[in-house]
Amino acid sequence: MNGPFSIRNWRTWFKAAPLFLRGYGQTLLISLWGLLIALLIGVFAGIALTSRANGRQRALAAIMRGYMSFFQNTPLMIQVFIFYNVLPKMGVRLSVTMVGVLGLALYTGAYAADIVASAIRAVPLGQTEAAESQGFSRAQTLWLVILPQSVKIALPAMTNQVVNLIKNSSVLAVIAGGELMYVADSWSGSNLIYGPTFVMTGLLYLAICLPISMIARQLEKRSVRNV
Repeated sequence: MNGPFSIRNWRTWFKAAPLFLRGYGQTLLISLWGLLIALLIGVFAGIALTSRANGRQRALAAIMRGYMSFFQNTPLMIQVFIFYNVLPKMGVRLSVTMVGVLGLALYTGAYAADIVASAIRAVPLGQTEAAESQGFSRAQTLWLVILPQSVKIALPAMTNQVVNLIKNSSVLAVIAGGELMYVADSWSGSNLIYGPTFVMTGLLYLAICLPISMIARQLEKRSVRNV
């Protein structure tokens, strides 16, 4: 059998499978660090957007809205190119892995901020009033009452963002990030074996994203039942 899915092509791909698994590991590493930083950004920005306004907090909220507007409304690839090509001209040199982590974190963090802010606003005002009537400070009310309830509200949407972050990591192939999509693109181009390469690459992404998507759907169903 000749063609893109010939037995010879499959055998050649399976011999190179360890290379793809290393790329798979790099994708998981970049995605994990990007997710952790994105969550920190999302919580910080979400709190800033929903804090009671004084002069300093209004300025911080305006900065957060500007950050979110830029990263939500420009392509991730443009942002990655800025980190990879522009920052070194300004004396800031980052490793390719760090560029990937930073790019995914800032991009996903802009959406996570929206999710966190919406979740905080969804907590009934009575919860804040009840906490304050018990003598809780604003900080205690936020961390002990509001945020724990916000987590349950935000979890389904945030889980979907995890899936998007992992899929978006494929953009790093354009800067030789060493992740799964870069390995697939460079190896298939060198060996002219495309069928098995991209079928298996798709299955590897599916192995990460499908379980998370299923969890997200279950969380959404549970949240609807609890409304």
